[in-house]
Amino acid sequence: MKKIVILLFVLSSIIVTAQADKGSILNIKDKAADFTVEMIDGTTITLSDLKGKVVLVNFWATWCGPCMSEFKEIPKEILERFEDDDFVFIPISRGENEFLVKQKMESLKTKGIDFNVGIDPNKTIWDMYATKYIPKNYLIDKDGVIRYISTGYSTDSMKTLVNEIEKLL
Repeated sequence: MKKIVILLFVLSSIIVTAQADKGSILNIKDKAADFTVEMIDGTTITLSDLKGKVVLVNFWATWCGPCMSEFKEIPKEILERFEDDDFVFIPISRGENEFLVKQKMESLKTKGIDFNVGIDPNKTIWDMYATKYIPKNYLIDKDGVIRYISTGYSTDSMKTLVNEIEKLL
């Protein structure tokens, strides 16, 4: 019985620690780390050039189920809703090569998911922002300050993200 109690205590400690550590290097109220990302269409985006706009940086991967669930909602809930606002969406594939990312985005087009994405094959940008867990969203205000961070995906998390974007616009 004593071993079971100790085991339960250890497991609950691990769970609490894992929940407390969302794998983020930068936090709310931190200045967003500047970066330049190459997009799969050949263009580049530099975060500091977007001052005056609300920016959503989304880290994802082609193999990530929750990322793909989030991607299904992004065209309607994010892109269409905020297309006329000072808003920029920068989805960045973390640790994957350009060919794989392009292939995935081509297949997603058949499902109505069609937007430009960036690649971070060596996780250079990722390593400035986070250490683990995707999808991960960093919502950055017009002054370049992180105002909201979400990790993982649920329909509720998408609603919250939309509300947070609306607050900043």
